[in-house]
Amino acid sequence: MTDAKTGTDWRAWQESWDRQQEWYMPDREERFRVMLDMVEALVGTAPRVLDLACGTGSITDRVLKRFPEARCTGVDLDPALLAIAEGTFAGDPRAAFVTADLKDPDWPALLPHDTYDAVLTATALHWLYAPQLAVVYGQLAPLVRRGGVVVNADHMADDTTPRINAAERALRHAGMERARAAGALDWAEWWQLCAADPVLAEPTRRRYEIYGEHADGDTPSEHWHAAALREAGFAEARTVWRSPSDAMVLALK
Repeated sequence: MTDAKTGTDWRAWQESWDRQQEWYMPDREERFRVMLDMVEALVGTAPRVLDLACGTGSITDRVLKRFPEARCTGVDLDPALLAIAEGTFAGDPRAAFVTADLKDPDWPALLPHDTYDAVLTATALHWLYAPQLAVVYGQLAPLVRRGGVVVNADHMADDTTPRINAAERALRHAGMERARAAGALDWAEWWQLCAADPVLAEPTRRRYEIYGEHADGDTPSEHWHAAALREAGFAEARTVWRSPSDAMVLALK
């Protein structure tokens, strides 16, 4: 995965993104496994997948490794993360990437296909406020074929259990501090490396022009997500995985 023109090791960047994300979410691979289990159960092993807010293509990477006959379209607005995704999958006809802003009402028109078997997203849509996300869910409904699925894994805490939440958070952050002492990178440090890289410096600069340090948004409950997806036109929607702080909601068309 080394770019012959620039000498950039895109796979190394992909893996460093995964390690940085795992510092925040040690169970990240477990949620991906369950996500792909649900895809296989409901739409089979050769799905056409929309990787929504795809970042570096972490979901696309796992989809294509597990389902070699799958086809993936990644959508994101972040120039730096898309550069890593495009570099990682350069030459693979199964993966394509689209630059689009989910806040733009016309973003679905940029997609190469009219329908998808599965729309998958993880730890990304909390960058939208709930009213904006409800609009996106409404835009996804016509893109998903009958019998297809939307799966969203994200921060969906249960605010009715504050003492449980505080105890879990304290334990998780203690583990994060141990990992930091062992050399794990946090979000800010990872982006500093991007900004210092000769190839990624310019897309990183543009990324900060778009988002700043971090985009705004919120984290509604899993029950809100399920209700919003049903309101958008999906026949069924419920939680299919959860950790103490995160959950994964699946909607079936």
